[in-house]
Amino acid sequence: MVTNKIKELSVARAKVAALEQSIAAEMKSELAGLPAKYGFPSVGEFIAAVRAAAGKRRGRRPNKVTEAKPERKRRKRAIITDETRQAVKKLANDGKTGSEIAKTVGISLSSVQNIKKALGLVGKNRK
Repeated sequence: MVTNKIKELSVARAKVAALEQSIAAEMKSELAGLPAKYGFPSVGEFIAAVRAAAGKRRGRRPNKVTEAKPERKRRKRAIITDETRQAVKKLANDGKTGSEIAKTVGISLSSVQNIKKALGLVGKNRK
């Protein structure tokens, strides 16, 4: 009983494989004839017309080999000293915002937030 089902399964798989091959061959043949069917002399012109008809692509842009990307400079990592912490504390107590403190001291906003957290200057009970 099981062996008969296994044989049926292998025959069905063979039929599916043959059907997939015939579909692939038929699709290849139809695709090759599309440029002539629509009056284009070459595949390249047909592809260009399809791209133009599709409009602007969404998502990632194709990588342009001819256009070199400018190098991004990595920001130098800030060294947090006791003086930096004191300056952040003073400016925070003076009512400055985090971004104002960051610009004044010359460090990133996340560094300011980390310093304020370490000094206990943020939280629900702070007044």
